[in-house]
Amino acid sequence: MTAGTMRKIVGTVMAMGAVVALASCGVGRGDDEAGRSPLPGNVPAGPRHATADEIVGALDAAGIKCAVVRRDQGDGSGGSGATCQAKVNGAMFENEIHTLSPKVFSRDDLGAAVASRRKPPYSHTLVVAGNWFVRVREPRFAPQVAKALHGVVLPPEKVKVPDYPLPSIPAEPRYKSLGALADALDKAVGCAERSEGLGGTMTCTTGKRIGRSPNCATLALHDTAAARDRTLREAIAYKGVPATLVTAGNWTVNLCDYGLGSRVAQALDGRVVAYDGQ
Repeated sequence: MTAGTMRKIVGTVMAMGAVVALASCGVGRGDDEAGRSPLPGNVPAGPRHATADEIVGALDAAGIKCAVVRRDQGDGSGGSGATCQAKVNGAMFENEIHTLSPKVFSRDDLGAAVASRRKPPYSHTLVVAGNWFVRVREPRFAPQVAKALHGVVLPPEKVKVPDYPLPSIPAEPRYKSLGALADALDKAVGCAERSEGLGGTMTCTTGKRIGRSPNCATLALHDTAAARDRTLREAIAYKGVPATLVTAGNWTVNLCDYGLGSRVAQALDGRVVAYDGQ
């Protein structure tokens, strides 16, 4: 797009998730001092934890039982990382935990890692203190996690997304539930291993039904056309982050398998919006 030369819009939009790499614990260390970001002044210097398991133990001790389901690879020299699954008021959610060894990383390094994750397109909600941070996948539980770990909640940073032009989007079909949208997607390319999240979203796995490698998709319902279009524009806003979505009516489907866009659009009577990341 001139806003146009960088974005190739063919139909619908959906943002691709991305992960920040950090040496041996899921965070990347920058060597350029000028590129580092100080932590906000309200982030306490402690408590410090040597390992992700210590943080899991602190959650358990505070009454938030959190079972480890994944561990980051690495020798642990720069820190450690793990993902644990907790349950609060009957709701399950995951915490992605990262500790940074003070022997390798400075407080400014921690600040850089935290800053990169709070900005779009990642937009993570974090709990931070000492030499560690935790991504709380269900932001409504971040205050409880922060209280348990004696940290502070750092919400995602908001940035203004330009009003990139969008193609004409059909007013129909519309879906009354994510389940109905998922069923329609399932008939087209598969929608297995469904998991419903906050804010009118659902993730599922596509591809296997039609003989392709399984890949992720994120489904969302939107209250208004304006809200839907904001989701589309944000998905195509970030250079280096390709996106392929299908959309119509009150819904968007964000496909990790970019090759499914046209097939899904035809099956669901939607429009493809895609950006190649260039």
